Amino acid sequence: MSPTLVIILVVVVVLLVIAAIVFGVRASRRRKLQETFGPEYDRVVGDADSRTAGERELEERRKRHAELELKPLSAENKARYSVAWEEVQILFVDAPERAVTTADELVTRLIAERGYPTGDYDEQLATLSVEHARTLEHYRDAHAISERSRNGDAETEDLRQALVHYRVLFADLLGEDPVRSEGATAQGTEPAVPSQKINDHDSDVAVSRPDATSR
Repeated sequence: MSPTLVIILVVVVVLLVIAAIVFGVRASRRRKLQETFGPEYDRVVGDADSRTAGERELEERRKRHAELELKPLSAENKARYSVAWEEVQILFVDAPERAVTTADELVTRLIAERGYPTGDYDEQLATLSVEHARTLEHYRDAHAISERSRNGDAETEDLRQALVHYRVLFADLLGEDPVRSEGATAQGTEPAVPSQKINDHDSDVAVSRPDATSR
């Protein structure tokens, strides 16, 4: 075999090895992004000009999130927010629109207290998506109904659904279900929401216990 052919074969092998390494790195990064962002990965990549552009946006979100000084809530503050949420649900009985507005304000205060930016709605979504991507769609739905409510275009059932959606993100940020009932005494049992407040057939799916690994 001529020296020239040997050199060519070596170069080809090296290029193949480099290509395999690059492919492996990209595949690993993609898996990590998919694990981190869940359904948000598909949304962002689908809206981007390309998969590469979408993944670049998600990487930027992770970098901005790493710069935040997030703060855990004390037991006292958790209790205070739980009481505030129960008051929102009671308010819904007589003033659904005002209850939804109050819920939006309460969620925003909780977001701020945890250390997330609250000045711009899109920025909120972007930073929350890093650790709360699996409840973010609830926030989008609640926010959309809240906007319709301000324009007088939301029915009572829409407002009820908005509060259900707000509660999912609220519980995720709080780290526990914001409503405690006397019926939920066993450890690990999801507390039921009194039916006269807001939830009925949705109470079994309204809130899933937040994944402790996401905080």
